[in-house]
This record gives sequence, C-alpha cells and structure tokens, in this order.
Amino acid sequence: MCEIYVKADPILYEARSRSVRIHGVVTSLRLENLFWDVLAQIAARDGMTTNQLIAKLYDELMEHRGEVPNLASFLRVSCMRYLSLQASGALPEPAAPAMRRPERHTLQ
Repeated sequence: MCEIYVKADPILYEARSRSVRIHGVVTSLRLENLFWDVLAQIAARDGMTTNQLIAKLYDELMEHRGEVPNLASFLRVSCMRYLSLQASGALPEPAAPAMRRPERHTLQ
C-alpha cells in the first residue's frame, strides 16, 4: 500500500520559499512544491495568478476570522480541501465567472 506514496517524485515534497506581496507587504511562504502546484491550479481555474489567489484567500480569512495565525498551514489545508472536493465531484463552479480565463477556440 505505501508504495504509491513512497515512490512519489521527491521534487513534490521538496519545500520551496516564495515571496508574496499582500497589500504591499512582502512575506515569504515556504510550501512543498506539490502545494505550489495545487495553488497554481486553483488560481488558473479562477483566472488569477497564484499571488492574487493567496492575497484573496488571506483577505477572506481575515474577514471571516479576524486573524491569520499560520498562512502556510492554511494554504496547505485549502489545497487538501480543494483536492478532496475535486475528487468527490463536489467542487463548486468558480464564484466569479467573469474572472475565468476565456476559452480558446480553434479554427477548423
């Protein structure tokens, strides 16, 4: 059973730091590459950059809870919730369809 986990590409669990600007303040976040990949997937789905997504999540968490005690942990949990909802087929459509990327049409 563990074989599917232990044979994961080590690059996925290698941690990488990135600087993110939230309201003009630069902060450094250290996450494993897999989480950066999932955040990029969520951001693309909603027509945003990864930095825009992180700032939006930060703002929404501040509005809801009034504080962000551990942004990196919150982002990891957000990624896991996204993947869980995606796997179960319960992932809602993006909240703001206007922010979604336009579909590419090919000429035939």
